[in-house]
Amino acid sequence: MQFKQSQLDNGLQVIGEVNPAAASMAVGFFVRTGSRDETATISGVSHFLEHMMFKGTARRSPFDINREFDQMGAVYNAFTSEENTVYYAAVLPEFQPPLMDLLGDMLRPALRQEDFDTEKNVILEEIKLYEDRPQFRLYEQLMREHFLPHPLGQNVLGTPSSVTALKRQDMQDYFDRRYAPGNVALVAVGNFDWPALLEQVREACGHWVDYSVDRQRESWPGSRKTAHMQDAKLLRQHVGLMSSAPSAQSDQRYSAHLLAAILGDVTGSRLFYALVEPAIAEEASCSYDELDGAGAFLTFLSASPQRAGQALDIARGEYQKFLQAGPTESELVAAKNKIASSITLRGELPMGRLTAVGFDWVYRKTYGSLAQHVECILAVTARQVLEVARQHDLLAATTVTLGPRPAL
Repeated sequence: MQFKQSQLDNGLQVIGEVNPAAASMAVGFFVRTGSRDETATISGVSHFLEHMMFKGTARRSPFDINREFDQMGAVYNAFTSEENTVYYAAVLPEFQPPLMDLLGDMLRPALRQEDFDTEKNVILEEIKLYEDRPQFRLYEQLMREHFLPHPLGQNVLGTPSSVTALKRQDMQDYFDRRYAPGNVALVAVGNFDWPALLEQVREACGHWVDYSVDRQRESWPGSRKTAHMQDAKLLRQHVGLMSSAPSAQSDQRYSAHLLAAILGDVTGSRLFYALVEPAIAEEASCSYDELDGAGAFLTFLSASPQRAGQALDIARGEYQKFLQAGPTESELVAAKNKIASSITLRGELPMGRLTAVGFDWVYRKTYGSLAQHVECILAVTARQVLEVARQHDLLAATTVTLGPRPAL
C-alpha cells in the first residue's frame, strides 16, 4: 500500500491509496456538504442535487452518463448524509481514463429545468417511500428532537413542502456556494496509475474556480427531550434513544465504537442477551455515529406494544450496570475481534476501503492504513471504554417512541 496526496492549484485535494495487488480500483468525489449546510427554505437540496448530478452535463445527456458507466462495467452510485455527498464508482484498472473524465464532468452538472422538474417528482415519491419505514421515521424525528436548533437536526430528504417549493435557481445558488474545489476531495483506492490520475484530474477539474466555504461546527450536548409519535397502523412499538458521543475528530472514537459493539451489537452484546435472546424485543441495538465536531450514540428497540416499556427499562438497566463496572475482559476482546474482522474483510476490496480513506481525510486530514486502524482498535483499554461511557452517559438521552401506543 502506498499513500499519495496532492492538491490542484484551485484547492481540490487528490488522495490515493495505491495497491498494485488489487484487481480493481475505486474512485469517489467527497463533497463536504449535506443537510446541516442547508437552510429551512431549501431543506433537501443536497440530496436533490445528488440526483441531478446524473441528469447530464454540457457534454453528456442522462443517457450518456448511464451508458458510459455500463460500458465500463462500473459499480457506481452516490449518497447524501447530514454532512457529506459522495459520488463513487469501481472499475477495472484499464477503465481509469474514461472513468475520471466521466466523474469529473458529472461534478459540473447542467441542471436543466426540464430535468429538475421531472426529478422533483422522483424525490417526492422517495420521501413517501421512506415515510412507510418506521425505523427511518423514528431516526429522523430523533435527530430533530436531539439536535435542533443545531443544524444536524435538519432532514436529509427535506419535506414535501420544502422540496415542492424549491426552484432550480435555489439549487444552482446552493451548488455555487458549496461545490467549490477546496470543499471537495477526490479519493482513489486500489490498482491505479497515480501520475496518470493527477493528469486526468487536472484535465477534468483544473478549470474549477475556487472560493471560500465554511460550516458551523459547534459541539452539541443534545436536548434530552422525550417525544411520542402515535401511529395506529403499526403493529410494533419502536423506541429510539440518542445521547452525545465523541466527534469524528476525537481520539476517543475507537473507544466509542467498542462501547457500542459491547452494548448493542446485533449478536453477542448486552442488549442482545438481555432483550433479543429471551424474546422480549425483536430488535435491540446500539450504534455510534461520528460526526463533524459532534457525535451520537443511537439505541434502537422494537417490541410488541405491551412489552416495549419493559424493553426500555431493561436496556436502561444494562446501561446503568455498565456505567458502574465497565466491560469485562471477554466482552472487550470479542468486540475488538468483531470490529477488526469487519474492517479487514471490508477493506480487502478497493470499494470497501474507499469511504474509510475518504472520511479519514474529510474529517481529520490524515491517512490511516488498514493495519493502523486495526492496531488502534486493539490498543483500546477497558478503562478508556468506561471513560467514554461516563463522559457521554447513554442514560442522559433524547427519547422518541413510534407505534400504536401514544406513550410507553
